Amino acid sequence: MMECNAATRPAIAPPEEDPNAVVHCASPPCFMHELDPSWLGVLPWPEVRAWRKTERTRLIAERVAVPAEERARRDGEITAHIRAAVPDLARMHVGFYWPFRGEYDPRALARALHRDGTRLALPVVAEKAQPLVFRPWQPGMRMVPGVWNIPVPAEGEPVTPDALLIPLVGFDALGYRLGHGGGYYDRTLAAMARKPLAIGIGFEMSRLPTIHPQPHDVPMDIIVTERGAARVCAADPAR
Repeated sequence: MMECNAATRPAIAPPEEDPNAVVHCASPPCFMHELDPSWLGVLPWPEVRAWRKTERTRLIAERVAVPAEERARRDGEITAHIRAAVPDLARMHVGFYWPFRGEYDPRALARALHRDGTRLALPVVAEKAQPLVFRPWQPGMRMVPGVWNIPVPAEGEPVTPDALLIPLVGFDALGYRLGHGGGYYDRTLAAMARKPLAIGIGFEMSRLPTIHPQPHDVPMDIIVTERGAARVCAADPAR
């Protein structure tokens, strides 16, 4: 997998020119919230929140409307790109997710990883507005409905994966994600003592010029779509 180079950062190539190019990044907006938004041209949080809600609704509706055959084709391409981008994934402890409302379906990949001996886990909302808890998963285990009736493991002691497959409603070139609005992955990544490899998975139709990142937003390390995989380094240019 290609790495970011902090010393030389050429302009980001548009996806149609080179979908597999390494995405080089600028500094994160860590202190932007301390400056005057009107001077910077940065939207204040209430406006960003309203904009995100509108974009979230639009992108989910477009995603759900994709025909099943097209969705299956894209899922197969994304699975291949994940495997190529992280060739040692089978040797890692991997947290994945149960698909919801037209998301990329990682279950076939998870079953294949399980056959390879990979340890797997699923996220559980144990408490509202708190970091996610990950419970071990394997095919055939007992599942129960969780938040939004998404199946979660019925039992199991919490584990700490070292790689996470994270669904994207939307995303931008710096790796910042638009999720379902609960903020669970941002809280989880920020709270973990050792940040796992964050692999954001979405579709090209969900690519945005920017999500207007805020100080609480945590960027992905890798973005994967049906067009390819790109390493990003918005959080730490030295990575």
